Amino acid sequence: MENLQKQVRILKIYAAILTLILLVFIGIVLKQGSNPDHFKHITAERIDIVDPTGKIRMAISNRERQHPGTIGGKELPKRDRPAGMIFFNDDGDECGGLVYDGDKKSASMTYSIDQYQNDQIMQIQYSQDKDNGCLKRSYGLKLWDKYDSFPSARVVKYVDSLSKLNDTAAYNSGIKKLQQPGVITAERLFVGKNGQGEVGLFLCDDKGKPRLRIFINAQNQPVIQMLNDKGEIVASK
Repeated sequence: MENLQKQVRILKIYAAILTLILLVFIGIVLKQGSNPDHFKHITAERIDIVDPTGKIRMAISNRERQHPGTIGGKELPKRDRPAGMIFFNDDGDECGGLVYDGDKKSASMTYSIDQYQNDQIMQIQYSQDKDNGCLKRSYGLKLWDKYDSFPSARVVKYVDSLSKLNDTAAYNSGIKKLQQPGVITAERLFVGKNGQGEVGLFLCDDKGKPRLRIFINAQNQPVIQMLNDKGEIVASK
């Protein structure tokens, strides 16, 4: 009987210790839940922000580890991209970003907003570089049209098909055709200072051809120009 009572006392002590440990553990978990980890200083080459499912929503990175981008749920091959932040939409595709670089030869910073399933349609950008010893600088707001008939996924397939030809001349010709205004994109507006030192408003038609220019030139003279679809000035003031 005494042995049984002794075993019961041991079990009670054991249960009390386990209860105490459990309460301490619950307290720690609740504290962590109400007070997330706080870091005063983080050093990292890249940080990925993800949603609860693990899908990437933003990448903050240096140049060497920058995310190459994703189109149609497929990550693009590794490529050289500036340091900064890349944003991703609910589908996991790239939808814009803020990137920057700069050294003694050139410098730039660009904030881009992408059209859904396509490339950028709006940018606030600054760039400068030296051309034959002369400094060229431009900055301002740019707008583009992107054609739904030629989304980014189709552009990638087109470039892949050119690469499989193993023909440098054909590849260069195909890329040049793709880059022509009005094929997959058309610049519609630029407001700012261009590389010629002109500050003003520059408008293009839906094929990317300049049609109206209102600006102050490098000689501080106000200029208004209207152009036809061939790029010829038809009226000027």
